[in-house]
This record gives sequence, C-alpha cells and structure tokens, in this order.
Amino acid sequence: MARYSGPVCKLCRRESMKLFLKGERCYSDKCSFERRPYAPGQHGQRRSKASEYARHLREKQKVRRIYGVLERQFSNYFQKADKAKGVTGKNLLIMLERRIDNVVYRMGFANTRRASRQLVRHNHVLVNGRRVNIPAYLVKQGDEITIRERSKKIAAIQEALEARERRGLDAWIELDQKNFKGVFKGVPDVQDLQLPVEEQLIVEFYSR
Repeated sequence: MARYSGPVCKLCRRESMKLFLKGERCYSDKCSFERRPYAPGQHGQRRSKASEYARHLREKQKVRRIYGVLERQFSNYFQKADKAKGVTGKNLLIMLERRIDNVVYRMGFANTRRASRQLVRHNHVLVNGRRVNIPAYLVKQGDEITIRERSKKIAAIQEALEARERRGLDAWIELDQKNFKGVFKGVPDVQDLQLPVEEQLIVEFYSR
C-alpha cells in the first residue's frame, strides 16, 4: 500500500477531529476542519450511526494518520505490542511515540511529523552522534538527538523551533534550542500523551 499523498486536511475531516497534519495552518483560521467540520465527499454531511466495526476501524485509522504509519507497519507494531509485557494498547502507543520521526517532531525541529520524517530521511538528524535515516528507528531512554551542524541553517528547522512554543514541550523531552539538540528522558505514560484515542478499540479491532 502506497503512502497517502493527497490533501491531508481531508484526513482530519474524515476522522472528525484535528490531527494537526499541516503544522501552523491547523492553528489558524485557514484550517479546513474549522471551516468544514464534516466528512469529505458528496455525502459527508449526512448523519449515520456508526457500527461497532466502524468505531474500531476509525480509531485505528486515526492513530495511523496521526503518526503517519502505513497499514503493514501498524499491524507489525501491534503484533510486537501484543507480545510485549503489559497492556497491549498502551504498548502500541508508546512504541509509536518512540519513533525517531515523532521524537524530532516533539522536540520542535519540524512543524509536522511528515516534515520530521523528511529531515530524518535526508540525513539531517543524529542520534548519540551517529547518523540515523530510518524514520521507524526507536529511540531509547537517554538518547541525544541532534541536528547536523550543516543543517542548522535550514529555514524550515529554524521556523519550526520558533513556532514550538505554541505546542509546548513535553515532560519526557529535554531541549537545548540554542544548540539544536534534545534528550529523550524516558518513556512517557499514555495519559501524558494527551491523545484523543481509545487504544482499547484498536485492540478489539485486531482481536475480532
């Protein structure tokens, strides 16, 4: 399955909530979801009662789209989360949160996870001084994430850091904005993620 390359605002409208996929635009009055808070398409404004399967599916799709993960990748994450100790749904969210593209976004080096994925792929990011260009790389506690010296002048990174104050800095992230580096202090609790997600519905989707 190819990665979605269409209008991302449609994804927010389809999930009936802001997924913050377009960075600063999502905070402005230009946000498509604010202007048209209903599903896209000819019949988007029709009200229909969702089935149990539809509720489970939409929850899975919502998380997939927030983190920008393909279906097969997401399924693999779920299988690993299911085999790990602890609660499967929470394990899944924590695993997604540890992806290097997500951590780069959380630190404020990019306005969106899609943009942070591009930074990683184009070799702009170092983990503990070593180049990492795989967006799915899982960060561990204590890892230091740094922007390469030659990449610090990129306008998009500087603009993202200036806009980071709007989102705030998460408790499990330590940032040295002046030196373009941060530390992943530890694995966060699911409650701290503040994601509008019912992870148990995802577990039920794959358990049916």
